[in-house]
Amino acid sequence: MLSDFVALGSKIELQPVERSIAEQDPVARKIYNSQVYDILSEDTMEILMPMEKTKLILLPVDGEFDMVFYEPNGLFQCFARVIDRYKRNNVYILVMELTSNLRKYQRREYYRFSCALEMCSRTLEEEELQAVENNQPYALTPGLPLKQSIIVDISGGGLRFLSTQLYEPGSMIYISYHLLKNGQNKLYEMVGKVLSAKALDNRPDTYEHRVQYVDMDSKTREEIIKYIFEEERKNRRKEVYGNEEKNIGG
Repeated sequence: MLSDFVALGSKIELQPVERSIAEQDPVARKIYNSQVYDILSEDTMEILMPMEKTKLILLPVDGEFDMVFYEPNGLFQCFARVIDRYKRNNVYILVMELTSNLRKYQRREYYRFSCALEMCSRTLEEEELQAVENNQPYALTPGLPLKQSIIVDISGGGLRFLSTQLYEPGSMIYISYHLLKNGQNKLYEMVGKVLSAKALDNRPDTYEHRVQYVDMDSKTREEIIKYIFEEERKNRRKEVYGNEEKNIGG
């Protein structure tokens, strides 16, 4: 149950995940501080409206946020949407609807979304590598052979993928994959640093790699986070509908 993990009065940090909110309101790029006011159900809660000094911050209804809860046994994270806001007993309240499952959270860690996405990769050419290491402008060389891989989880900070090609930890690689954006597949091309690589126990000819993005621009990162948020929301809706059908069938 939600109340088993989140306590009344717990500190919350909120950050918008929809780029449109930040564009409409530059102040919305900030991280907001709030508190849990009441837990209404398994997926809705009341929180205090954020304030800066003595000014209320009127977060928009339908605004979507990344929420981190500070609890005695650690941090917890989820995505949530503002579904109502009002004043009651001289207290200004936001009603938040959870749109993803609550999960244990490590500070400085981006939310990892489990998936199965096709990816292409290769090691960087010497000229590309030198430019990246020297923080110089560079263009990726087109037309070079690429290895097919499968992304098994993705975040705003990096990804984990499986490949028959082994990339050494510390090496820089070119990465490309498609994500759904506004109903269409968009190609994402970037450079990543291999953090770790290991052979799978059950598939010795396949290697699992963890990669961190290098010099990614903020717009691309926001698009990836938004994609993850939307996919999480779809999955949560499927879970809710599936449970409702089971209850009806039972």
